[in-house]
Formats: sequence, C-alpha cells, structure tokens
Amino acid sequence: MRFSESWLREWVNPCIDTQTLADQLSMAGLEVDAIAPAAAAFSGVVVGLVLEVAPHPDAGKLHVCTVDLGQAAPLTIVCGAANVAAGMRVPVATIGAVMPGDFKIKRAKLRGVESFGMICSASELGLAETSSGILPLPAEAPVGADFRAWLGLDDACIEVDLTPDRGDCLSIAGLAWEVAAINDCPLTPVVVEPVAPASDDRFQVTLEAPEHCPRYACRIIRGIDPAAVTPLWMRERLRRGGIRAISPVVDVTNYVLLELGQPMHGFDLAHLEGEIRVRLAEPRERLHLLNGETIDLRPDTLVIADAVRPVALAGIMGGAGSAVESETRDILLESAFFAPAGISGKARSYGLHTDSSHRFERGVDPGLQVRALERATRLLVAIVGGEPGPVVDMTAAEHLPRRAPLTLRAARCAQVLGLELPPETIAGILKRLGMDLVPVAGGWQVTPPSGRFDLVHEVDLIADVGRIHGYDRIPVSHASSAAATRARPEAAFDLDRARLALVDRGFQEVITYSFVSPELQARVEPEVKGLALANPISAELSVMRPSLWPGLLHTARYNQARQQERVRIFETGLRFRPGPDGLSQEAAIGGLVIGPLDPEQWGAPTRPVDFFALKADVEALLALTGDLPGFSFVADQHPALHPGQSARIDYAGRPVGRLGMLHPALAADLDLTGDAFLFELEQAALTTGVLPRFAPISRYPAIRRDLAIVVDEGVAYADIAGCIRAGAGDLLRELVLFDVYAGENIGAGRKSLALGLILQVSSQTLTDEVVDEAVGRVLTRLESDFGARLRD
Repeated sequence: MRFSESWLREWVNPCIDTQTLADQLSMAGLEVDAIAPAAAAFSGVVVGLVLEVAPHPDAGKLHVCTVDLGQAAPLTIVCGAANVAAGMRVPVATIGAVMPGDFKIKRAKLRGVESFGMICSASELGLAETSSGILPLPAEAPVGADFRAWLGLDDACIEVDLTPDRGDCLSIAGLAWEVAAINDCPLTPVVVEPVAPASDDRFQVTLEAPEHCPRYACRIIRGIDPAAVTPLWMRERLRRGGIRAISPVVDVTNYVLLELGQPMHGFDLAHLEGEIRVRLAEPRERLHLLNGETIDLRPDTLVIADAVRPVALAGIMGGAGSAVESETRDILLESAFFAPAGISGKARSYGLHTDSSHRFERGVDPGLQVRALERATRLLVAIVGGEPGPVVDMTAAEHLPRRAPLTLRAARCAQVLGLELPPETIAGILKRLGMDLVPVAGGWQVTPPSGRFDLVHEVDLIADVGRIHGYDRIPVSHASSAAATRARPEAAFDLDRARLALVDRGFQEVITYSFVSPELQARVEPEVKGLALANPISAELSVMRPSLWPGLLHTARYNQARQQERVRIFETGLRFRPGPDGLSQEAAIGGLVIGPLDPEQWGAPTRPVDFFALKADVEALLALTGDLPGFSFVADQHPALHPGQSARIDYAGRPVGRLGMLHPALAADLDLTGDAFLFELEQAALTTGVLPRFAPISRYPAIRRDLAIVVDEGVAYADIAGCIRAGAGDLLRELVLFDVYAGENIGAGRKSLALGLILQVSSQTLTDEVVDEAVGRVLTRLESDFGARLRD
C-alpha cells in the first residue's frame, strides 16, 4: 500500500522523522519498500490570479494574460492553454524558477509579446503524466503564496509491503492505529457523523447468499451535479496513494478506500431495475466489466444483480452497464462485507486483480460498512450536492465473523518472548491496539478488534506484544547445551557429492516449479493422477508434479527456443505421488540430455548423445553408493519413453528409477529438436551406501581368455554376464565386453558378442588345465541357458 505521510500525520503525529517512522513500521512487521517525494523538485512557483485574458495579436492559439502574483504590479504572461480564463487561480512559474528536470524559466518574447513567466499545467509540475490544460486552483488558494508549500508537496509517499494476514493495515486508519500503538501517542481519527436523509427513497436489497455476503449497506443519492469536479486536495491524496482521479463519485469511493479500508462502489440508479440481489451467478450468465472485458460467469461466483441481470462482480469490479457516467444524476452507493473465503482466488481466476479484491481477500472489518457509507455520503454531497436517502443495512448476523476471546497468559508471553514484561505494559500495548481485556488468573481474556483476522491463537497476541514493544528491545540471549557432535555415517550417500559428480560430467543444475501443466503431466505420467491446486498461480501450473520430468522438459524447450542446441540439466527435489496413506512426498533426482554428446571441437567428430551415454552418467551416480553391481537395468516400457530405448532401474528387487529416450510423439508436441534422453532416481534408494572392503592384490599373474559367442538377438547382456560369473566362480576377476556384431555370417536374428574373461586367484598361479576347465563350464552353461555357440 502507498500513502501520504502528511495524511497519516493528521491521524497520529509522533515526534519522529520520516526515516524513523519507516523503520518503526518495518520493525513492527509492516515492511516499508520505498520512500519517495510527493512531487519532483521545483522552485519559484507561486499562486497567481488571472485578471485578464486577451488574444495574441499574431498567434491564434496563444493568449496574453494579465496575472496578479500579489506583487506591486501584475505580470504579462503568454499562455497557450485553451482553458485559461479570467478569475482563475493558477500556479505560475516566475522568472528564475527551476522546473522539474532542471529547466529554468527565463524572460521570453513569443511572437513579439514579452512573457514574464509561465502558467503551469499539472504535467509540467510533475503532478500528472499528461494534462490537457493549465492546473486550476480552488478559490481559497492565497494569491502570491508559494505553490509548493501551499499544496504541501514537501511530503513523502511511503510504500508498505504488507503480509497477507495484515489486511487491517491497508488504510490510513489501520496504519495510524499501529503508529499510535508503537509510539504510545494520541490518535485523532476522522469524525464520521451520520448524514440526515433528505428523502425517503430506499432500494430493496435481498441477501440470497448470506454465507458469502452477510452484510450489504447502500443508500440512494438523487440530483448530483454531473459537472462537479473533484477538489484538488482529494485528487492530490489519491495521486500520492497511487490512484488516478477519474470523477467525483469514483474518487470519493477510492478516497474512503484509502482512508478507512472499505471498498465501495457507485451505481447509476437509472440503469438498475427492481432491486439489488446479492447471489451466486446463474448458468450461462455474462457480465461486461468496467475494464471493457466480457466474462462468462461460473456458478460459484458471487455477483451483485438487479431484478434482471448481474451488474457487478462482487468484491472485485463493477459492470459497465451500470457505471456512473458524465450525465449521471442519481446514484446508488454500495458498501458491503464479503467473506474472504468466498472472494479468495476469484479475481485471479478471471485474470483480474483490483484494490477491492486485494482487501476483501484479506478481510475487511465487518463493522465498518455503515461508517464508510456515511463518510462517503458526506464527502460526496459536499462535492456534487444531491439529496441522500436513508441507509439500507441488510445484515445476516449469524454469518458475520465473530471474534472469540483468547486467553493470554503472562507466563507464556515471557516464555515465548524471552522477556518478562510488567503486566501493565502488556495490557497497555493490547489496549492501544484496540483490544478489549478482562483480567483473569495469570493473564487476560482478550477480544481482538473485528478487523484483526490474523489474531486466532494466543501466540498471535504474544507476537503483537513483541513487535509493539520492539524486537530490538528484547535482549539477546544465547542458548547453551552440552555439545555432542554427531558423526556422519561413513557409508551415507552424499547428495552434494552427487550434484558435483553430475556437474563434473557437464550437467547444469536447474530449479523448476513444483507445479506443472495438467496436460503435460498427463502425457508424462498418464497412470498417475496429480493433485490439482485449489488456488494455482496459473492454469499452466495447476497440478503438483508427480515427476521431475515435466519441469526438465519445459526447461529444455525454453533453451532450444533460444538456440541452445546442447542441453545437459539435472534437478533434485520433491515429487508428489498418491499413495495408500494419501499424497506422499518423495525426494528424487532427475536429468535430461539433448544435442551433441560433447561440446563442439576440432579433435573429434560431432555425434549426438545416445542411450548408453546417459546410462554411463547414471552409473556414475549409482557408483557413489559403493554398490553399483547391486543395481540392474531392465528393459521396460514407459508412456513417456521410446518403447525400444527404455529401461527400469532395480535395486534389492524393487524399481528405484527409470531412464530412456523421450517418446518421439511427445518430443514433436513439445517442439524439441533431436533425441532427448531422461533419467529419474529415488533419492531414498541412494541414501544407504556400502563401505569398500580391503582385498590384497594377488602376487600371481592373471590369465585372459577371449570368447566370441553367438546368441539370439533378444538375449540381454546382463543375463549372459550373470551366467558367465556363475560358471567361472571365484576365478573370474573381471569380465569385459569388447565387441558386438550382427550381420553377415552370423544369421538373421542372431548377434555375436566378444568377451574377455580375466581369471586370477591370490593363492597360486593358474594352470592351463584349471583355466580350460573354468572356460568349459562357462561355455556349457551358456549353451544350456541361451543356446550359445562359439563363433566360427
């Protein structure tokens, strides 16, 4: 929220400077984002009275003005504004004045007529982005007075970044309560007196959805002056609050919004029929909004309707069909309380965000509506006139939020804050925050103000005591305990080391959203139903991810769209999968590679990454556990992967991960160029490592026997390797696959594998007879298990 410091000081004026005020607000949990001057620097501008306006003798669009500046003689000033007229009070930059942008006013001659100054527009003074003429000043502006001082432009605009639970501070009134409580100084709120009805005109109101709108107040004001203009002081306060002035009715409702925190709306009474009905939208209803958009209303959306149609999106934005226009003479002024649960997320779901929805989502004081309506009525009648009718206040008391008393224990307060405050200090702080206290044994029964939706538990009261007392005044104490260093298990898998291992292999770590597109999630994991969010960031991020792959695929597409051909990325994080006990959070590590295997270079030809290159990267990760042989790669299919290049990773008899090539159809839908390969592993399967064990190096030589066997093409190498190890027994130290061939002289559907068997024992030199016997056992098992034969 942005507000004027001078406006706040009309409510509460502690003897502190602007920076101290900002620091106090930040320390109280209302973080100040920025402090900006209310106007750009300028000097030498005074209030002038235009005495005469005559046409320029040589320029049809210029005027020669005689202006009284309260000096001995009036000045002649040439002005090109169409709205200049005799009797107007205007800001005048005199000779020597310095305007925004360091522009200095000098004596000039315009088409033969000397000009001794400049009559200024709002944009020339930095008070508006654009303006169509000079800035008219009210009749009470003193002629000759310094314009900057008279309008109070040496003011500061303070911008506060409030947490969502502090909706009560989205107004001058709420901030003033905080500042008064912090500084223990008097608060002077604006006096709101009821406006006596000048007629008996009422508008009937029906609350058809009281659980969403338990209170709706309104009143008719007839005969307003459509030509009236919002006074300068109000336009200035709105500008300094970051709101653009539009028209008196809109400006008054925005002014009350900033002052008291109550969103309001004005309807053109001529465009309302029958009655006001606060209800949920009906099927196939549409509403044309003030911003020019037309939306299809959903049945769960609360609307303000008349007897015929919806006229406003409740708590968010009014409809264009009932908007107050330049010729409007009769209005219906609305002030309502909408339950936060009924409004929350609705504006975003329609692609909207307004000052009104921002406040109603956080909670508006349910006791403020009539007070705000009276305040707006008095301001509006003073500006545009008119005859107000009586206030119509429809309330469903059973649906209004009730502030249940909370028990605050002095001992608990001391325990949480680490500071024992006197009971009278605690009571004084809470009373200054507008809370009702009833002393009880050991503490108080505290009833929070109706607008403090954040006070739900005892600890919330303690937090209020701490921040108003001042966190910086709480002494620092260091906890002491017996130091006991817990040694990290030597065999534990180190995730940081795994990250470094992937970085060493050319990967880059990425962090993606835990939310994914439901469409992409369904393509990647069609058998897993992701948890849909009730209030998503956007429609593209509305499902909790059951896999890391959607985020990695989105990142790869983003990079390829920016001419990054070689992408090697990985991510560690949580995935969210349904389980027997509800949604489970599983830590996982996943990666994606696409493009050339190696960076472009002269020493080796460029070749694309393939399945086995990624398998080597995954094996490097698994090797960090110390138990790489315990993991096995099993051919398996997955909906997101190519049927012929997909594998499941098993450990201890259960699946712990997958890897493979992205399915070509999915790659085409994602506009990915080239083959993409992915992997994903459960971190839980990697967390328990295996310690290496010492084994002496044999003093006896190793013997190598090379075999070339022919087997069916569908036989997996892993099965062959297992068969060889079982046949060779303890003699086998290493098994090497150094060639695979399929083609001529082998036979259709067959392949040749060239294997190197390295045999060695630590107790003796192996003889040829022992080696031949071991090789014979291997060949026998290969023939019996797989029909293998030695290649000719």
